[in-house]
Amino acid sequence: MIEVGIDKIGFYTSNYYLDVVDLAKARNVDPNKYLIGIGQKKQAVINPTQDAVTMAANASINFLTEQDKQDIKMIIFGTETGVDNSKSAAVYLQNLLGINKSSKAFEIKQACYGATAGLQIACDYVRLHPDDKVLVVGSDIARYGIKTPGEITQGGGAVSMLVTANPEIIAINETSTFYSEDIMDFWRPIYSRNALVDGHYSNEIYLQFFQKTYHEYLQQTGKKIDDFAALLFHLPFTKMGIKGLKSILDEDSDEYKRLLEHFENARNFNANVGNLYTGSLYLSFLSLIANDHGLKTGDLIGFFSYGSGAQGEFFSGNIKNIDNDKYRLPIENMLSKRKKLSVAEYEKIYEITLPNDNSDFEFDISDDKARFVLTGRKNGHLVYEEQSDRML
Repeated sequence: MIEVGIDKIGFYTSNYYLDVVDLAKARNVDPNKYLIGIGQKKQAVINPTQDAVTMAANASINFLTEQDKQDIKMIIFGTETGVDNSKSAAVYLQNLLGINKSSKAFEIKQACYGATAGLQIACDYVRLHPDDKVLVVGSDIARYGIKTPGEITQGGGAVSMLVTANPEIIAINETSTFYSEDIMDFWRPIYSRNALVDGHYSNEIYLQFFQKTYHEYLQQTGKKIDDFAALLFHLPFTKMGIKGLKSILDEDSDEYKRLLEHFENARNFNANVGNLYTGSLYLSFLSLIANDHGLKTGDLIGFFSYGSGAQGEFFSGNIKNIDNDKYRLPIENMLSKRKKLSVAEYEKIYEITLPNDNSDFEFDISDDKARFVLTGRKNGHLVYEEQSDRML
């Protein structure tokens, strides 16, 4: 049987960040509540000149070859931070990247689950069309509002994945288990730029969905916990993955300690970027393959994807090749070049946005070093620009 999965992967986040210790002090909170209780260190602050489309393009540009662009037959864009209520972000992305026009391009929305739905659709398609490739993107900006309980779980960025036959990185297995239910734990109303969330309730539902899908997966496949080299989680904040492990394992057990060691590698990047919504699970996967030197070819990795509202899915994949530095060094380089903002600077940037009407508007892009930027709006159209002299 042909193997299908992730052949290439890329990540992008903005060149600004906020130290959560500074945020804690400004909010009169013990910093350890954020550093230990939430499990975050730094939080990406997204430039107003970046949106879901530009971040996706910036995440993709460094790994896509000209041949890839011709071989791609489908572009699937998972986001809950779309730029239009009708036109998909995938079509904008297709144009920015120069992907061939003989491809399907569409957007998927189901909270933080969208990229996983895209990955599964992509794998099913490539199994039927093994000569084709599919680009899957999860790109979002997590916003809860200034001085809200959810402020510490903000962030943003994009993860882009090329799905092919005979993949270089990981082969995704066909069996997956899923569960959905109409639940109001988190939602983003049409009238609001910020999400609304019942935080404690959402955490409870997350764990319920994880336990349901994980145990059903074991039942369907006959797998046991010790078959997995690592378990990965959607991470709205990194402590959530530890809560997931504790929900199925005794903290004193050898299996918990083994999986926790791998999880520490898998949450490294997320702890320094924050919540990516649709890209969160896949940034954690990227962090695992970049930072975990204990992985080997053939290792089974479990993935739990969760999207509020709510949808959960558990699936797995087998590692194909390991090259830690290939994935670690570019991301460490990107994160090291970010500019630290004061809380006052972060709050100012947070409020900058396109006017909520059809008026023309132009952003100052001089401080945005990314390859692709949003320059503003002209005659009702979003205006994107490729800064060909800029390198990510």
